[in-house]
Amino acid sequence: MTEELDLPGQDSDGGSEEVVLTPAELIERLEQAWMNEKFAPDLLESKPEIVECVMEQLDHMEENLRRAKKGDLKISIHRMEMERIRYVLSSYLRCRLMKIEKFFPHVLEKEKTRHEEEPSSLSPEEFAFAKEYMANTETYLRNVALKHMPPNLQKVDLLRSVPKPDLDSYVFLRVKERQENILVEPETDEQRKFSLVTREWRPSWRIRNPWLC
Repeated sequence: MTEELDLPGQDSDGGSEEVVLTPAELIERLEQAWMNEKFAPDLLESKPEIVECVMEQLDHMEENLRRAKKGDLKISIHRMEMERIRYVLSSYLRCRLMKIEKFFPHVLEKEKTRHEEEPSSLSPEEFAFAKEYMANTETYLRNVALKHMPPNLQKVDLLRSVPKPDLDSYVFLRVKERQENILVEPETDEQRKFSLVTREWRPSWRIRNPWLC
């Protein structure tokens, strides 16, 4: 029998609704959020409901394994699957924390200026971590460097000092289903000239297939 999980969501009117997922669909959503977060240049929308459901599912699987018979081959297979899920979950959370540490002033500023109906980029735990990280950074800068500088240089604007996420960087994507009415902006004259120059100076590489030697 396939187990079903209740995942909080939002309907078209902005209200809350429960989305029923199987464990396989839940892991698929986690992997999708993980891949999107890894390849996105900025911090994406927080998915605390997916993280919470995956952790609950891992606890449930661990409890089932304790009740299983010793020596059962399925135990080792389920253990491997649990370790794989834990790796994806840990990598997803580490990726988000790395972005928060790298862009913390801009992340907090975006959170401060967002509208109430907009989804948050930070979970409550991530928001507390970002605020504490910013406070510790300001304290460290003040005690180590700023207090030894002239009075007019004892303030630092972290929003200007810390680089923003590069939203113009290239990303790789895969289209999972047919899409209609996709607008592709044409190249500007400057971009076209740049691409011509790069093609002109691009070296020619030949790759030999080692299996054909």
